[in-house]
Amino acid sequence: MKNRLLVCLMLFFFVAAAFGCARREAGKEAKKEVTKQEVITLNVEGKELTISDITSKQIKATSPAEQTEAKEFKEFVVYRDKRYVKNHYISSGWMGDVGDIKFNDNCKDNPQSGYTCIEVGYTGNCSQNAGWAGVYWQNPANNWGMIKGGYDLTGAKKLTFWARGKEGGEVISEFKMGGITGEYSDSDSASIGPVELTNSWKQYTIDLEGMDLSYISGGFCWVISKIYNDQGCTFYLDEIKYE
Repeated sequence: MKNRLLVCLMLFFFVAAAFGCARREAGKEAKKEVTKQEVITLNVEGKELTISDITSKQIKATSPAEQTEAKEFKEFVVYRDKRYVKNHYISSGWMGDVGDIKFNDNCKDNPQSGYTCIEVGYTGNCSQNAGWAGVYWQNPANNWGMIKGGYDLTGAKKLTFWARGKEGGEVISEFKMGGITGEYSDSDSASIGPVELTNSWKQYTIDLEGMDLSYISGGFCWVISKIYNDQGCTFYLDEIKYE
């Protein structure tokens, strides 16, 4: 009986020892594997990182918004030529004495560049008794801040356009971008004026430095007044774009 008990104990210790050796060997192999992994390097944003670096350090991901800001702003065209595929906004926001406006965005009379320009006629008849008239380029059409639309123009430094009068001496009360209010208001606005035109093409600039351009549904606007143009006038616009 004692001999049988002694054999069982020896067998138990033998199995336990074998199991312990197996675990130690497995641990050594695992450590070797980790060591192998630690010497593997990856090139992330120009820096070499080991596997252990990646698990111990947080790699900052660039958000889509940050990527957009980092990119150089490309020109954003409001009007270049009639039916130009990259035109943005729609000249739908007629204001004031709308009956005094004659609008032709397919005018071929001496465009500043390309094939067409915009011709605007203003009679000064005060057909709606406002004494002024104007047109907003909007997105979407007829959007006075009640519809979600607009464009994110973050990164634009200026809005440029070309203008001339038919005779010279025509006065535009205001050239403007942004400024539409409502449930979905424009994030900012800027303007120049009054501007007296000559009968030759001249480029004008609205400075946008430091402005919040994250949401602009009123891409461009002009306003003309009977005060400056009692007998009416005709003027032309071309190459309206954000840069």
